[in-house]
Amino acid sequence: MKNVQLLDNEFKTFQKVIFDAVGITLNDSKKTLVQSRLNKRMIHYNLDSFAAYLRIIAVDNVEKNEMINLITTNETYFFREEAHFDFIRDYLNNNNEVRIWSAASSVGAEAYSLAMLCNDKVSNWKIYGSDINSDVVKKAKMGLYPLSWIDKIPEELRNKYCLKGKGKYEGQFLVERELVKNMSFFENNLLKLNTKIGQFDIIFLRNVLLYFNDETKTKVINNVLSNLKTGGYLIISLTENLQTISTPNLKQIATSIYQKD
Repeated sequence: MKNVQLLDNEFKTFQKVIFDAVGITLNDSKKTLVQSRLNKRMIHYNLDSFAAYLRIIAVDNVEKNEMINLITTNETYFFREEAHFDFIRDYLNNNNEVRIWSAASSVGAEAYSLAMLCNDKVSNWKIYGSDINSDVVKKAKMGLYPLSWIDKIPEELRNKYCLKGKGKYEGQFLVERELVKNMSFFENNLLKLNTKIGQFDIIFLRNVLLYFNDETKTKVINNVLSNLKTGGYLIISLTENLQTISTPNLKQIATSIYQKD
């Protein structure tokens, strides 16, 4: 079956469905991405139009979740944006315990990067990782990654916490299970308040705000800040900023690092 073309009116419906579900704004340049990522579902159902697929997700929440998973899968890797991990090293040198939330954790590379640093520095630490995408949460819980990703991990941490796979796991590596006892991965929608996971010293919210408009961005920031201790730190991506929204209870202390008053 050849690729089905996504029509403009169909794409506008997908834009609304995605925005209503997870608050992500898909600009018009994402039309080709949506078409390519959903092509496998068109083949699965043997459909000849995206309008037909839209009718399916309108009544099938399982398939709607599958669609959201496909659209919201993003690039990630270990120790991304090294300046942030330098900040964490300094923080851990001056604190005996820490609770960190990786609030858009994707497949878990960010959370495990933090865990490696924490386990090396302090005895009392806990890391939570969450994502709207149920597929990437499952992958994060497994902690199994392509061997090509291992090069981003500092050598001393790589030797201590990465186990190269053999047999059917050839070409992959497993993160040391010792770390998992202090970690928790779960599905979470940033548009909703989270009252179950408590307060954190540091929250990572990287490479996700760029998908939100200012109204949604404000809501997400306020939701996340409800889980951040006074004096705690919010870390966003180096490519993001909060300049277009009001954040009166945050002061910027470094590029992309903010402290809650």
